[in-house]
Amino acid sequence: MSTVMLDRQGGGAASGRPTKATGRWRGGRFERIALGAIFMLGLLAAWEIVAALGLEPPILIPSPAGVIAAFRDMFSTPEIWVDFAASGQELLYGFAMAALVGIVLGLLIGWYIRLGYLVEPFVNFLYAIPRVALGPLLIVWLGIGLNSKVALVFLTAVFPVLVNTSSGIRSLDSHLVRVARCFGANDMKIFRTIALPGSVPFILGGLRLAVGQSLIGVFVAELLGAQHGIGMIIENAGEQFQTATVFAGLIIFAIAGMALTSIVRRLERHFDAWRV
Repeated sequence: MSTVMLDRQGGGAASGRPTKATGRWRGGRFERIALGAIFMLGLLAAWEIVAALGLEPPILIPSPAGVIAAFRDMFSTPEIWVDFAASGQELLYGFAMAALVGIVLGLLIGWYIRLGYLVEPFVNFLYAIPRVALGPLLIVWLGIGLNSKVALVFLTAVFPVLVNTSSGIRSLDSHLVRVARCFGANDMKIFRTIALPGSVPFILGGLRLAVGQSLIGVFVAELLGAQHGIGMIIENAGEQFQTATVFAGLIIFAIAGMALTSIVRRLERHFDAWRV
């Protein structure tokens, strides 16, 4: 009855008014954005000072103005959009496949112990191999086109998701599972209501790690042979000592990584609310 009275008076969450927890979250988010922006502005200022004083030659550390000019030159031709499309396809296809396979296989390995015993030696074997070294083999098997590049991105990104997901399933509270079984819950019910929600932080942590690994895979795949792509632009610029263009390409990779990480963080907030 007290809950109903509280809702009618407009003091509870049902009234639609922001709660103290919501206010703290918004305040913390604003503080995080503000401090991050201040730090980035400080780095840009230090970079500009170093370039203006000539402490290092421009071929080593170009000025921010030089990097902006390199951006302008890159976007002055329509060829850049072909490069964006090529790298974007490799990144999104490879990351999506890694997320799907890593989550499904990680859940299965973590939930079914005997399956884990069967598959884990092979997974550990692949995990120990530098994925970059598989690039030439992938080109021989799949050709120099899109397929080999997506495969390399997939192999680079899948293991953080798989390992984190299986660890999340295995870290469940065994007492909680036993209590659920005592109340008559079957395996599917326990998996859906306890195992899957409990492993969500591990899954999302693996996805955040996979973002950076995917970008590494895109860059390495384009180094091994590509006609288009941001990694190819960086490689060609480095061979011609166009450091400003190299910086511009690295910033593009960084922005793509930040965008994907932001999406994963939004999923994190969504599933945190779902778990509650």
